[in-house]
Amino acid sequence: MSLQPPKKLRKQYTNSTHPLIVLKFESGHQIKVYQNEGKEFDAYSGETIKLLAVNDPTSSEWELVENRKADAFDDAV
Repeated sequence: MSLQPPKKLRKQYTNSTHPLIVLKFESGHQIKVYQNEGKEFDAYSGETIKLLAVNDPTSSEWELVENRKADAFDDAV
């Protein structure tokens, strides 16, 4: 029985709610998405991505908005 690696997905996220959202991946990689902007990214099927709101850029306090599976993001166009 051979295990297949997870499928690589091309997804996108648009931030319309917070001054800054940081997408934090299981690998530790982070992508910053400023308000009213969108970003495309690669993720693996089944991977959990944390959406963290940064309301004060001078603070290290980030608010967890949501844990979302990569499959739940919109497909990149």
